[in-house]
Amino acid sequence: MQGMGLFYMIVDNNAAEWYSIAKMDLTTAHHIFNTMHPKPLEIACYLAQQSAEKLLKGFLVSQGKDPPKTHNLVSLNDLCVVIWSGFEVLDDALADLNAYGVQPRYPQEIEITEEDAQQALISSDLIYAFFSEKFM
Repeated sequence: MQGMGLFYMIVDNNAAEWYSIAKMDLTTAHHIFNTMHPKPLEIACYLAQQSAEKLLKGFLVSQGKDPPKTHNLVSLNDLCVVIWSGFEVLDDALADLNAYGVQPRYPQEIEITEEDAQQALISSDLIYAFFSEKFM
C-alpha cells in the first residue's frame, strides 16, 4: 500500500461494504444538494458526515477492530491515527463535518447555510478522495 511504510492492510469484505455505503451517502448528498429545491441543507450535511463516518469505521473494520457506536468523527479519527499517523491530514475536514452527525436530524438543533452545506460536501469529497487513494 502506497505511503504506508510497515502498515499492514487486512483485506476484509466488510470494510468494502462500509466503503460502498459511504460512497452512496456522498453521492446522495451531492444529488439532493444539486437537484432539490429548496435545497435540503440539513440532510445533505448529515449524509456528508455519514459518508466520512462510514469510511473511518470501514478502516477500523479492515484492521480487525470493532468500531465504536459513535458519530464523533474526531474520536473515530483518533482511533485511526493510532493505527496509522497518516490520518492526521483529515483532522480539519473531519472537524468541519463533526457537528452534522446528529443535530441536523432534529428540529431547531442547528442552523445550516448553503455555504455550510457546500463546505460539508467539499470536506466529505476530500475525505473520500483520501480513502480512494489509500485504501480502495
